Amino acid sequence: MERFRVEIPQEDVADLRRRLSGTRWPALFDAGWDRGVPTDYLRELAAYWRDEFDWRAAERRINAVPQFVTTIDGATVHFLHVRSPHPDAVPMIVTHGWPGSVTEFLDVIGPLTDPVAHGGDAADAFHLVIPSMPGFGFSGPLPAPGWNNLRVARAWAELMRRLGYERYIAQGGDFGAGISYALAQVDADHVLGLHLNTLVTTPAADGSDALDDEDRWRLARSKRFLDVLAGSMKLQATRPHTVAYALTDSPVGQLAWIVEKFKDWADTGKAPEDAVDRDKILTIASIFWFTGTAGSSAQFYYETVDYLPISTSTIRYAPIRQPLGVAVFPEGVFLPIRRFVERDFPTLAHWSEFDRGGHFAALEEPDLFVGDVREFARIVRG
Repeated sequence: MERFRVEIPQEDVADLRRRLSGTRWPALFDAGWDRGVPTDYLRELAAYWRDEFDWRAAERRINAVPQFVTTIDGATVHFLHVRSPHPDAVPMIVTHGWPGSVTEFLDVIGPLTDPVAHGGDAADAFHLVIPSMPGFGFSGPLPAPGWNNLRVARAWAELMRRLGYERYIAQGGDFGAGISYALAQVDADHVLGLHLNTLVTTPAADGSDALDDEDRWRLARSKRFLDVLAGSMKLQATRPHTVAYALTDSPVGQLAWIVEKFKDWADTGKAPEDAVDRDKILTIASIFWFTGTAGSSAQFYYETVDYLPISTSTIRYAPIRQPLGVAVFPEGVFLPIRRFVERDFPTLAHWSEFDRGGHFAALEEPDLFVGDVREFARIVRG
């Protein structure tokens, strides 16, 4: 394992600004957000990215956290590794999704690793391992295909073994939820518990599940995602190479691709910034841009297409033996139905429903995220 620092060459920063200045804008009529990102909004955000966003400040913030790279199964794996000052802390590996980055968790690292310094209890401390998914950001691009949930999970098991963590909690949302679930299976003897803030549930295929109004509303929300908000998923799951050219060549294209998800999937009002600070969104967009991993990250959709909720077909999960914790944020793209989770997961040990927050839980509501993970870990520790 080697120490790592983010050090983007100044010529790359200058090239980004040059490309932003030379954007060729389409002629689109005003449709609000109904047909995608509005031109006026994106023009203003792109100008801010070019003229006001401070990449070096973002870089310093990332570099304030200990980072490492290692090679596992032929792939470069970049990860944050922050050990708690409290020796009895519980190790936890946290996995992001798409379009995501390890920077989603910068605001929760302090409270989770050093709760005493943030007004909490030392008994709630964690040692944190936060990897960049293979093909994403500083773990990319990938040299070859084949990186699906199981392969990433096996890499995470190996990473935790190398770090000397015998027993640990797995946490994840979006793709990170699927990887964490697979990790609980492939490294079952070492995973203490599984905490998810994304979980897709469906009724029984034979129609035997009686549905109430709340159930139907939640299922309708999932259907809206599939019908309206899942264009990027379907495209990247079928033709990831084709979309990679535009996203890798145009920073505005990359920005629109990402910022749309914060509008559609987060707890927003009129704009993505209602849920997540624009500098944090631009940090994620910048990482994809500087590392050229738009196409590489899209491969994960292709590799996991058989497990994606592309249709409303019934989903069933292989059993796990670890305690399961589920955090439900009301503006997430999928809202699980508790009795379906209880049916599929007899080890369900913790369930939380919040009144705010969306798909990007740690970014949108870091305090709720921290509190829920702490509460789950108390159950696991006993």
